[in-house]
Amino acid sequence: MPDNHFSRSRWAITSALLLVSVSAAGCGYHVVGHDSTLPEGWKTIAIPALKNNTTQYRIEQTFTEAIVHEFISRTKYRVVQNEAEADGVLHGEVLSIETTPLLFDATTGEVTTMLVTVRVKVDLVDSKTKAPVYQNKDMMFRQQYQISSNVQSFFQEESPALKRMAHDLAAQIVSNVLENF
Repeated sequence: MPDNHFSRSRWAITSALLLVSVSAAGCGYHVVGHDSTLPEGWKTIAIPALKNNTTQYRIEQTFTEAIVHEFISRTKYRVVQNEAEADGVLHGEVLSIETTPLLFDATTGEVTTMLVTVRVKVDLVDSKTKAPVYQNKDMMFRQQYQISSNVQSFFQEESPALKRMAHDLAAQIVSNVLENF
């Protein structure tokens, strides 16, 4: 009898795993970097520095660097500097950046967490035809970060928060471009 119980348990586990794998297969998930909607034959993409329409100093450099890194690490495309040598060119603009107090210290009333919202515009165009391959005129990203009551450490916390946001922004842009979402 114990062998029969063991066989039924193993059969139940195997059936459950099979059911989960069949269900997941139909959910539309796929491996990142595959099934790209970019034109076949593209090998290179130029990513010039994003345009900065904000007063935030050098934010365009941080975001551009993150987008370049994300394309290099997640795709088969080679990123080049010269737009004339590229199959496609990704242009972008940082439209706005806003900070909003999110949480306050109950005893002092000081802000402890800020919410940063960044809006960007992105266009990927075919270098030869100048036709848009991907466009998003208003992408929005939000990131929270903690604020220290020490003024000197506050400025040290801003840069890592922007880098985290740049990474999230870059990941979303690359995913959207590859999937034409």
